[in-house]
Parts: sequence; C-alpha cells; structure tokens
Amino acid sequence: MTHSDEEEEDGAERDQQQQPLILERVEKEPAQSWQSVVSRRLKKHCVCTSKKAKSKILGFAPILRWLPRYQLREWLLGDAMSGLIVGILLVPQSIAYSLLASQDPIYGLYTSFFTSIIYAIFGTSRHISAGVFGVLCLLVGQVVDRELALAGYLTESGGGGGNDSAVLLADLGNGTVGVGCDKSCYAIAVGATVTFTAGVYQVLMGIFQVGFVSVYLSDSLLSGFATGASLTIFTSQFKYLLGLKIPRPQGWFVLFKTWYSLLANLANTNVCDLVTSLVCLLILIPVKELNNRFKAKLKAPIPFELFVVIIATLASHFGHFNTDYGSDVAGDIPTGFLPPQLPMWTLIPNVAVDAFSIAIVGFAITVSLSEMFAKKHGYTVDANQEMYAIGLCNILPSFFRCFASSAALTKTLVKESTGCQTQVSGLVSALVLLLVLLLIAPLFYSLQKCVLAVIILVNLRGALRKFLDIPGMWRVNRVDAAIWLTTMATSALVNTELGLLVGVLVSALSVLGRTQQARVLELGRAPTREHYEDLSSYRGLRTHPDVAVFRYGAPIYYANQSMFRKSLYKCVGLDPVKRKTQRMKFKKNNQQQEEEVARVPNMKSESDGKEEGATVTLMLHKKPRSLRSVVIDCSAVLFLDTAGVNALKEVRKDYAELGIKVVLAQCNTSVLDSLERGGYDGGEDSILFFTIADAVAYVQSLSAPNGDYYSK
Repeated sequence: MTHSDEEEEDGAERDQQQQPLILERVEKEPAQSWQSVVSRRLKKHCVCTSKKAKSKILGFAPILRWLPRYQLREWLLGDAMSGLIVGILLVPQSIAYSLLASQDPIYGLYTSFFTSIIYAIFGTSRHISAGVFGVLCLLVGQVVDRELALAGYLTESGGGGGNDSAVLLADLGNGTVGVGCDKSCYAIAVGATVTFTAGVYQVLMGIFQVGFVSVYLSDSLLSGFATGASLTIFTSQFKYLLGLKIPRPQGWFVLFKTWYSLLANLANTNVCDLVTSLVCLLILIPVKELNNRFKAKLKAPIPFELFVVIIATLASHFGHFNTDYGSDVAGDIPTGFLPPQLPMWTLIPNVAVDAFSIAIVGFAITVSLSEMFAKKHGYTVDANQEMYAIGLCNILPSFFRCFASSAALTKTLVKESTGCQTQVSGLVSALVLLLVLLLIAPLFYSLQKCVLAVIILVNLRGALRKFLDIPGMWRVNRVDAAIWLTTMATSALVNTELGLLVGVLVSALSVLGRTQQARVLELGRAPTREHYEDLSSYRGLRTHPDVAVFRYGAPIYYANQSMFRKSLYKCVGLDPVKRKTQRMKFKKNNQQQEEEVARVPNMKSESDGKEEGATVTLMLHKKPRSLRSVVIDCSAVLFLDTAGVNALKEVRKDYAELGIKVVLAQCNTSVLDSLERGGYDGGEDSILFFTIADAVAYVQSLSAPNGDYYSK
C-alpha cells in the first residue's frame, strides 16, 4: 500500500469518526386487535393438556414435586431434629400468643398444628416456620375485643351481655352461633371469621397474580411496623404481669390509654402474679441471652421456656395460686379436636377492612422471610404460590376456630440453625403438637397467664433491640430511617393498622420526593476521553466555551416537569421566559417613548439618548452566558409522560427564540418512543443523538449567527 493510499484511508477513518452515530431501530410488530389478544389468552389458559394439568397440580401443591425426590439418609435426621425442637418451642408460645388474640389457649395450639401441615403441602420455602405470629395475634385480638364490646360483652369479666347482645346473636341466622353463646364462644367466632376473610383476600391476590405487591413493602417499613406493634404488645401484657383485670382499650392512642388504665389500677395488683412474673423474668432473660451467645456452639437451643412453663404449672397447681391468691390461670384445655364450624357470615362486613390489613401483613412477612432464606441457601420461591399457601393456612384452619397465622422469624431462625432441609420438619412439629393436643394439654390447667405474658415479653427482645440500630440506620440512609421512625411511631402511638397505611404512603411520597429533588447538573469533558461528568463532583473537567452540557437525574413527568424547567434555567443562567417578558416590557416602554416624542418634537434628541442608554444598561445588567447551544444528557431520564415531552418542547422553543439551540443526547428507547408519540421528533430542529460527543460536535459545526444571542 502506497503512502497516498494510507493517507486516504486515514482521512476516511477520520471522516467516519466525525460522523454522528446512527442506529436503525428495529421495527415493532403491528398492534393486534383486542379480539385476537383475548382469543390467544383464552386458548393459553383454557386449553388443557395432560402436561399442563400435571404442571398446574405440582405447582399448586409443591410437596408432590419435592417429596418423591426426598433424600432420606441425608435430610431425615436434620428435619426430625429441627421439627422436634421447633415443636417443643411452639407449645408454650402457641398458648401464650392466644392471650394476644383474645382466645382460649387451645386455639393457639390448633393454629400452629394446622398451619404447620398446610404450609408443608402448599409452601415453596424449605426453611420458614409458619404458625402464630405476635403482630397478627395482636391485630386479631383488637378486632375480637372491639366486636365483643359492640356485642355488649365485658371483655375481661367473662360475663354475658345484656339484651343487645342477645338480639344480635339471635339475628345472626347462620346456624353456627346461638343465642346462648357466651363471651368465649363469640370471641372464637369473631377470630375465626376475620381469619377466614383474610385468607380469602390472600387467595384472591394469588389468583390475580398480585404477589408483586410485596416489593412495595420495604424492609424499613415492615421493620418499623413490627417494632411499633411490638411496643403495643409489650404494653398490653403488663396487665397480666400485675394480675389486673382491665379491658383492652379500643380505637386510637391505645398505648396511652393502656398505661393510664395500668397506673389507675396499680393498687389492685395481684402480688402472687407480680412475684411469679419477676421470678420468670429473672430466669428467662439471662438464659435466653446465654442461648443466643452460645448458639454457634449449641447444636440446638435449650427450650428453657418449656421448662419454665412446666415448673410454673406445678408450682401453681400445688400452691393453689388460683384458689388461694386469685391468680388468673389458663383454665380447662380440652383434648382432641372440635367439629368444624362455619364462619359467622353476617360479621364479615364488620371485619372486612381489618382482615385486609391482616392479609397484607401476613403475606408480606411470609414472602420477605421466605425470599431471605431462599437467597441464603440458593433456591427460589414463588411469591404467588406463597400467597396461596398462607391464604390456605388461614382459610382451612378457620373452620377449626383458629386465628390468623404467617411465618415467624424467631422460629424460622431456630428451624434453620438446627439442620432443617425441607418442610418435613414442619410435619414433625405438627406431630409434637398433636401429641400435646391429644394427651398433654389438660395438664396446663393451672398455668398462670402471667407466665405466658412473660414468654411473650421475652420473645419481643429482638424487635425492641431495633431502637439501638436507629443511629446506624440514620447514618446509612436517612430516608429509610425516616420511613422506619414514622411507621413505628404511628403503629405504636396512634393505631396499629394506620401505621401500615402511613408507612406505605410515606414510602411512596419519599420516591416522589426524590424525583422532585433531582437537579440539573452541568457536565464537563474528561481531558483524555470523550466522557462527560458532573463539574461539581470531579476535578479537571473541561467545558466548551459556547456549548453547555447538562444532565437531569430523574424521569420527567407531570409532578416534576416544572421543577425540571426551573432547575435547567437556573443552571444555564438564563431564564428565557423572564427574558421574553423583559423584552416585551422594554418594547412597550419604547413605543410609549416614541409616541411622546412624536407629540413633543423638541424632546426627540433627549429621548433618543435615554433609550440608547437604557438598552445598554439592561443588556449589561442582565447579560447571560455566552452560549450558542445547550445539550441535555437524557441518560438518567427513565421515562417521559405527556407533560415531560411538552416540557422539553417548551424548553427547545423558548431558547430558540433567543437563538440558542437545544439538542438531546443518550435517550433510551422508552424516551425516544415517548418523544416520537408526543410530536417532538420532527424536523431538523429536533435532532436526537446517541452520544454527547456527537451532539457537541454537531452544535459546534453550526454557523455562529445561528446561536448568537447578542445579535438576536
């Protein structure tokens, strides 16, 4: 190759490099009619084949998929060990959490038993332990106490209601609850009905494939909600520690109402319950801390709670705490199972809203825990199937008088740390509970309720420790910390269900706020690369004398399009709208002066001098940057709506009137489509570039008069 050929080739390469990057868009498929779309969907979902039927069945009951492949030798020992330990822990906790749900102790055992079996069949997580969960028990208990009060029952005395409650029960008409139903019977019916309704919500959400809603409940929101509810639970148990028989307050500001009732009735403290509570606390708190400290060395946590329950039951029985000292005890716990009972249909409208919040919380907790442990152990879970599973864990047990359930973190951690491999461990836990239900349950007759309250308080340590993490959360992310604090404070101090709603709203508003706070940044070019970055963040960047490059770090849509324009005008240093207004005022003043001069001829020379001086003063006082062109980097603009497209069109038009050209660079395909649909992409004045370098090279190649603001 000759020297001249090499020069020609180099010249061709330089010319090619100077040409802007041009890419050809892939043609989109033509839009289909709605009839064809509906027909295709119906064929997809309604045509049944043997393969599809098998896949649906295996997907709906995952146990049919993994149980035939169960590795007996490798997994059985770990599953049996973890199931046995979790089952032992579930016995005292199930009885204790019945207090929160305002139910008799036997129904907590029922709930844990049925839930363990149902989740093992329908759940997709191998590790989580489904059963009683403190926050859900609190929500159910609040509904139960409210309905008891509305029905005319005294929530703590156990006495029957007056005529109003008799009329209410007589009008139910579903054949499941009669006029002679006492307080306990009615509380069971209310708890089962709200649980059934929550389960229906969850199954419907699974049918409509809305498992994605879990992504809108952030970790900070759920943690704040759980901590706020834990404060309410913590306060609600003090009446049992002190042996006080006071009703649970209803409505808002429950925390303050509870403490007021406690302080007002402090003189009625039962000394026997107080001493028992203090002794159990002094035993359980240190041993639980030892369990946590040495959990790495222990093959399984020591079930101190069960030991305390056994010892306290024996002491109460032989010490006659109930008869001699008036201590409140668990009472008769029957063996076996009661026949199934339908929910109280007429009560569903009263509890529908409460059931929805219970459904959302139960699903969110279950999905977040299952995804956390699935990621840790390298497998996947199906959020929609989890919705089905936890929904069935509420619907089916509700016929056996159970209350709402979900996954529980503490028992899940125990289950994982003791060698759990599959949900066979859940079936083993169910066997342990079955043994208790058939044989051992009546032995807990003399167990004091204050002991159960101590077990609840001790298990709240993890949630209450979150307060120690507030400084760390604030340092890491102030927005997440604010969401946590707002959700926690609302849940604890105002209302538990309202706390969840406020947390969701604050989370949504924080996302909107971040897009509102986005600012236009001026970019500079790196010395050795065709790369542009923020001038205020990096040193050594260079700017072009007559071209300014700006980036906006958020979508441009109806809520922030005004902020985008203001930020851009401020960063450019020239507001074209204000400049246009000033020019119109100046022309108007000019015309008035000319009219006055025409009326008074001898003032002409003086007015001409004033006009000229005014023009110079205005231009010097309002002198903008010497810009010919503005390049807007749209790489961080994820999407545009109609208002966003109109905002860009207005910016381009306003600056064009001042002789400044505006071009866009690095738009993604979504933004390009929005611009095209909005009528932005049309004509030579709206050229779009794939790189900032191409946009800068293009505007620099334009003739100077095109962008000369002063000549304009």
